[in-house]
Amino acid sequence: MAVASVRVVTEHLSIPTPAGSFDAIAAGPADGRPVLLLHGFPEAAISWEYQVNVLGQRGFRAIAPDQRGYSPDVRPSAVAEYGIDELVGDVLAIADELGWSRFDLVGHDWGGAVAWWTAAEHPERLRTLSVVSTPHPGALGEALSTDEDQQLRSQYMRDWRDSSTERRMLANGGEALRRMFEWRVGQSRVDEYLRRLAEPGALTAALNWYRASRPAGKIGKVSVPTLYVWSTEDVAFGSTAAFGTEQWVTGAYSFQMLEDVSHWVPEEVPEVLTGMILEHLQGR
Repeated sequence: MAVASVRVVTEHLSIPTPAGSFDAIAAGPADGRPVLLLHGFPEAAISWEYQVNVLGQRGFRAIAPDQRGYSPDVRPSAVAEYGIDELVGDVLAIADELGWSRFDLVGHDWGGAVAWWTAAEHPERLRTLSVVSTPHPGALGEALSTDEDQQLRSQYMRDWRDSSTERRMLANGGEALRRMFEWRVGQSRVDEYLRRLAEPGALTAALNWYRASRPAGKIGKVSVPTLYVWSTEDVAFGSTAAFGTEQWVTGAYSFQMLEDVSHWVPEEVPEVLTGMILEHLQGR
């Protein structure tokens, strides 16, 4: 289900919460069906700009926040403040401030991991779940224990906990960060991500998502209607965890596989992904 090109008209919001105010982009009528979209590393809410505007034009109220560490007013210095409990808490705090008792949740990369945990622990708050790239954490954990390919793919998660990571990523005009996007994301958008991450403390805050302690308990299965989109050229997540994700969803489940598409699905094939999300939402 493809979606025609859309004229980008974006609102900019500041959403106050007990942790601080989250910057966000938004589109759609105030009384539209609410959709919250969560970005990953090393991006920002604008990675969802196309999806937010199409959803808004279709009558949804779509909002994508710059998450913890990416919003300047929510950038705590302690690594412990970037654990999964805090990240899930931000999702609920944002929804509460917006007056959303139930909402549709969409996530990519780290935003996908947060979305899985939110759905597993607070299914009563979600109408649907849509996750791009990131497999269910339970499926990923199983793959890490049995699949050498996934172990190699995930080595970066351990490497980035080293204190020298910021210096290496920002050296030579952020060359390492630029290479990460595999030339699949527009140059001007990558420039904007680097500009933001070069702000004092910003990259450290983003990397603290990797450095924070892992959850003490195991994640459960997800009961809400779920769409999972995985691309065959994803360098971070292999097929073992992707195909295993179905075993961790007890609700209605749709798995979509994109051939010859990289990890950066929302920006590489925005029309295709938005069509999949719309079909999932309109079916519930």
